[in-house]
Amino acid sequence: MQKVCDFIKKCETYYLATVDGDQPRVRPFGTVNIFDGKLYIQTGKSKDVSKQIQANPKVELCCFAEGTWLRVAGELVRDDNRDAKKAMLDAYPMLRGMYSEDDDNTEVLYFKNATATFSSFTAAPEVINF
Repeated sequence: MQKVCDFIKKCETYYLATVDGDQPRVRPFGTVNIFDGKLYIQTGKSKDVSKQIQANPKVELCCFAEGTWLRVAGELVRDDNRDAKKAMLDAYPMLRGMYSEDDDNTEVLYFKNATATFSSFTAAPEVINF
């Protein structure tokens, strides 16, 4: 899982796909963190992406760097643990202008039943499950 997190951070931006009814939705994200042995992302509960995840927690993210791309498919689970929120915001202090571990909007979610696949045109895929 650390390799997955490190690669996402190297990419800086990843694209998260959700479903809105029968319409796929994709948007850029930049937050990723490991806390308590789980891979987390962060958003705001007031955003459409949060509502989409709560309606259907199956998501996939994708990012690309240096000829390799990573896809992570799994379910996202909301974690209202203050310490998980604080860890994320401590890792991304620039978000503190919009979010706080003590507000009702900050949302951190961790991957459950996840499959990460590293791919390139020059090597066999590498699969990591967590």
